[in-house]
Amino acid sequence: MDSVRYTGCQEQTALQAGKSESQVEAEALALVERAVGGDIEAFGELYGMYLDRIYRYIFYQVSDKAMAEDLTEEVFLKAWRSIGKYRWRGQPFSAWLYRIARNHVIDHYRTNRQHQMLEDNILADTGDPEREAEGKQTQKQLLEAISTLPEQQRQVIIMKFIEDMDNREIEEATGKSQGAIRILQMRALAALRQTLDTEVLI
Repeated sequence: MDSVRYTGCQEQTALQAGKSESQVEAEALALVERAVGGDIEAFGELYGMYLDRIYRYIFYQVSDKAMAEDLTEEVFLKAWRSIGKYRWRGQPFSAWLYRIARNHVIDHYRTNRQHQMLEDNILADTGDPEREAEGKQTQKQLLEAISTLPEQQRQVIIMKFIEDMDNREIEEATGKSQGAIRILQMRALAALRQTLDTEVLI
């Protein structure tokens, strides 16, 4: 499968513009059915639909663009190899991809035995050097604070506030109940608030 090397998938974004979430999911399921049957072109369309989301999710775990690209490619290769086993159980296809991505990132850290501090590599140029510097510093502090959270809390915060997933989607991706997700979120936000308040005081 050829890599598009993260050009933004403008074509897929344009195709999905104006469509409801249910329409997009229905199209995805139709593509999944074809991919399960061995249609690599259908899987290529799924790749285009979900590439940016999975890449962004992984990037916020590893903080390195090149590594995030490589891990994203590996996630989709794993998904392609396993697509024949996929069964729809009322959950969106994206939840299945997020589970693969989550487990792959965990495996990556277990293998490498090192945790890199999240850094801001994707802030856009604001045209105002002073404001850009302040924005980068604030973003860096936030990402560093997120990186200190326990793994489960970090996952929930990234899914909730960076991937903009609701608790039902997080439940489907992680296998945790919505009650457990709310507790993890509450504890994570409390820890972030304390960390960021401490940094401001220092």
